[in-house]
Amino acid sequence: MRTFTSRWRPHTLRGRLSLVALTTATLLMVILTVAFNTVVRRHLQHQADDELRTRATAVAATVDTSGARVRVLETPGEELLDTNVWIYAGDRLLEKPPSATATGPLTRAAGELAARGGTRCATAWAHGPVRLCARPVPGDDTGAATVVTALDLSPYRGSADTLLLASLALDAAMLACTYALTRLAVGRALRPVRTMTDHATRWSAVASDERFGSVARPAELARLGGSLDALLDRIRALLRHERQLTRELSHELRNPLARIIAELDWWQSRSRSAEETRATHEAIADAARSMRTICDTLLDDARDSASAAPGTSEVVPVLRRLADRAGAARPEVEVEVVVSGPESDLVAGVPDALLERIVSPLLDNALRHACDRVQLRARARPGGVRVEVTDDGPGVPASFAPQLFQPGRRADPGDGHGGAGLGLPLARRLARSAGGEVRHEEAGATGATFVVGLPSG
Repeated sequence: MRTFTSRWRPHTLRGRLSLVALTTATLLMVILTVAFNTVVRRHLQHQADDELRTRATAVAATVDTSGARVRVLETPGEELLDTNVWIYAGDRLLEKPPSATATGPLTRAAGELAARGGTRCATAWAHGPVRLCARPVPGDDTGAATVVTALDLSPYRGSADTLLLASLALDAAMLACTYALTRLAVGRALRPVRTMTDHATRWSAVASDERFGSVARPAELARLGGSLDALLDRIRALLRHERQLTRELSHELRNPLARIIAELDWWQSRSRSAEETRATHEAIADAARSMRTICDTLLDDARDSASAAPGTSEVVPVLRRLADRAGAARPEVEVEVVVSGPESDLVAGVPDALLERIVSPLLDNALRHACDRVQLRARARPGGVRVEVTDDGPGVPASFAPQLFQPGRRADPGDGHGGAGLGLPLARRLARSAGGEVRHEEAGATGATFVVGLPSG
């Protein structure tokens, strides 16, 4: 049974929706057809009963019940009136149709109706359906005389059957039209889905930056397009994240590895004293610890960044929120947010949480070295947003500038400030994972300026 059902079940959404529409229309058509033909048959039967009662009234006018005996008066054209008419005086049959016999089925049915008394109708069978109606003679209070008329129902039944066949033919035509129109309508409705599928296949093949939400679509498909866009953003972010992680690992590990190789080559070049050997071992161990720090930092940050969902954020509210926190942490330092241009133009293509994680290490670094003031400047740039974090501290020594973004490196480890030298590398790592960048910019005689560049949302 399962094989048979699955064989005949449509495998496409278009076919299934068309089948559902056809099944629903079929049930509705069957109900309407049965109800309509039942009403028609009842109406035709009522018409036949009305005609029989009219004929019975005309025949009853020829029956005289004023005397001791019931008499049937002779009238012109009585042959027409006598057709399919039975006249009873009590249980006694006075007249019957010339074509009927005294013991025939119609005569027996007419006698049963007359014996019951009153006005009533019944259906008998004699070479087809025949309708009989009995009517007492008006003015006869004793009910001694009764007129029974008969009518062949074959023409009425034939009309009803013809109407039923016409209804079934019309139903079949309407069902065929319903199925065809449903398939056509569903096909047109699903055409955007096929287009979206083709686009998704093509975009995945060429790594396009196109989006489904850039085209006007129906509400349901617009929501689907938004979900697919979010999925594409996440996939692209993960791919970009993986490529960036690979580049950074290779770049950051190159220097410690080169140092280890150089130390080993130098140590193997000739015999060394115990103290020189110990120094070489310490240099190699220091390089190995640096490599471990780099790996731990980058891999931990990679896991955190991979869990961040793509999205957009309004830059100014995030900066103001960070400034409020920084002002509460170090009230002696003034933290100011400076905005250039309309705030509505400052929308970054990263979520709020990721924007905070990018700017927070830079702000913490600025607070750590600032004397009196830290500024957060934001302005739009072509295709993105620029955020500057500036402090009025001693600035970055020129000799240390090339090592700013190396994990675990600090310009002066003994300056009394906390930190492990990982904040700036993390900020750059997060910005690059979102398609942005963090760099140091020469600010002049005093202070330090770090610039965050992010794509627009």
